[in-house]
Amino acid sequence: MRQVLVLINPKSGTGGPYRYIYAIEKVWDTPEHDVSFQFSQSGQDGMDKVRRAVERGTDTVLVVGGDGMVNTIGSVLVGTSARLGVIPSGSGNGFARHFDIPLQPDAAAEALLNGETKAIDVGKVNDHLFFVTCSMAWDGALVETFEKYPFRGLTPYILAGAAQFFEYKPQPFVANIDGEEIVFKQPLIFTVANLSQFGSDMIVAPDAKADSGVLELVAVEKKDMPILLSQIHRIIDKTVFRSPHVINRHFRTMTVQRKTNSPIQIDGEIICGDAFVKVEVLPGALNVITPLHKSE
Repeated sequence: MRQVLVLINPKSGTGGPYRYIYAIEKVWDTPEHDVSFQFSQSGQDGMDKVRRAVERGTDTVLVVGGDGMVNTIGSVLVGTSARLGVIPSGSGNGFARHFDIPLQPDAAAEALLNGETKAIDVGKVNDHLFFVTCSMAWDGALVETFEKYPFRGLTPYILAGAAQFFEYKPQPFVANIDGEEIVFKQPLIFTVANLSQFGSDMIVAPDAKADSGVLELVAVEKKDMPILLSQIHRIIDKTVFRSPHVINRHFRTMTVQRKTNSPIQIDGEIICGDAFVKVEVLPGALNVITPLHKSE
């Protein structure tokens, strides 16, 4: 019998947490599963509860939350045999969207119950883990502005990006990518992708594979940004980051020397970032449940 912990962010999602509890219990309450439900009152509280559960033999953790909670709980499960399932209830849900996990609770619960377990890669930036993306330039700074909006979704993200576009002052980056040194004079976008999108269906690395053993750098210099923004058709059909004006590199280890400390976005959350940054991939470090129809 599988021991299943459902950990819920009570502040995430619409319709209240009991909507998600009912959806999961209706599908997962079978003789093969012993399911328990707990609320995560804070990041630390959720981490502590998951650690204790794994120590007691829990082998499946279902997270009801967004990418920030996935990051917090997933970081505890990295390197363990326990597997992570995500019932999305956040605003962006980049992790769930990449794996085609339905955004409706009933459908998500059923897709995971009938899904498969696979080991996916994890990114590490200095001492922090990430599962979706991390960003170090304008694409990271705009998250600070985004967090000030009282509502979530694509619209405030675009507004935050527009505001930061005029305020952000790019600084030079010197990157060593698996031994190759590249100088970025004025990078506006400098995102490392483990999965394909930021969230809200904003694709940044269309061909990203969760189990490729490499991460992907997506970078755009300031001088090329107006050209990208003018290519409306590429933005609409989500191929803008396949443009020849975008720098793409797959790598296992990258170091970045920036002129000054500046914020870094990690799975939708902002942290204070040192001027020197090291990014590396941890191949197959996290077990996740994905719908059967999604191939990597």
